[in-house]
Amino acid sequence: MRRCFIVALCAGSGAAVAANAATNMAAADAGALAAEVDRHTVIITSSKDGEAQRAIFYCPPEAAPGASGPPVPLLVGLHTWSSGYEQGVERVKQCRKRGWVGIAPDFRGPNVRPEACASDLAVQDVLDAVDYARKHARVDEARIYLIGGSGGGHMALMMAARAPDIWAGVSAWVPISDLAAWHAESLTRQQRYAAMLEKCCGGPPGPATEAEYRRRSPLFYLSGARGVPLDISAGIHDGHTGSVPVSHSVRAFNVLAEANGCKDREVAGDAIDFMVRERKVPPSLASEREEDPERQKPILFRRVAGAARLTIFEGGHDSEAGAALAWLARQRRGGPADHRVGSEPIEADGPEGVAR
Repeated sequence: MRRCFIVALCAGSGAAVAANAATNMAAADAGALAAEVDRHTVIITSSKDGEAQRAIFYCPPEAAPGASGPPVPLLVGLHTWSSGYEQGVERVKQCRKRGWVGIAPDFRGPNVRPEACASDLAVQDVLDAVDYARKHARVDEARIYLIGGSGGGHMALMMAARAPDIWAGVSAWVPISDLAAWHAESLTRQQRYAAMLEKCCGGPPGPATEAEYRRRSPLFYLSGARGVPLDISAGIHDGHTGSVPVSHSVRAFNVLAEANGCKDREVAGDAIDFMVRERKVPPSLASEREEDPERQKPILFRRVAGAARLTIFEGGHDSEAGAALAWLARQRRGGPADHRVGSEPIEADGPEGVAR
């Protein structure tokens, strides 16, 4: 009995040591992340209301003012619905690898107040961030790229519509396109986003707030993104295992298809309903798929309408940064959208779960 007690005590001590080690590692990781955020944080004064806004900024040595050589691409990274600019440190790693300039603005932080959520102030914050990068790095004006997932995808669609002349390419993953629809969907799933939307828009959707929900929904502005190379990707299971039904991406693509003069490329309403309900691509569309070595998750459906491309993949509320950056790197402002599939597999970076 004494021996059993000693063994149990030793086992318990080992478990405690392991738990302490895990805690210490987590603390070290958090400390390293905080240091990286501090290292790359800059302050940008809003040109609209004078408020100080934080952003993550990275400039490779070859793009520094006064350096020789050609200018380099700029990647603008947008944070997700419930987060802030700190997520931009992941974009720093990607830009460092590619030799790009990178900036990740806060655009009023998480979407829990009227100043955020695609407001005029938030839109100007993104534009101010682009101007900051232009002033502090030698940016190739023909290669300014925009990327965002989930809430960042929502803002990416809005920026494509509000400032179409800036972007060489826009990559939006699992985006929200219609806020009133998302409010209803979030209520059905008992998710917190309905309450967050009400804080941004002044209450639940109704006669008094209808205009506000519409004003912050990119679906009603995307015709302004005509001709902008725009890549939209969504997981077929999102809305079931994630928070944003695939319909948001497909309906956004439909608006772009019409704007690009390709109304015949729109996805029919009954097909959209089938995808949302069954978590499958309907048999009538099953042949429209493409092998893409740049993607890690299988493509179930892909359609192009002029400058816009829609991809439905086997997954949920996910994104793949490597695939997004590979597509963006082929785009040039002033030229046609380049939707060619890469001939060689890119370095796997692991599918990203998109934070809400």
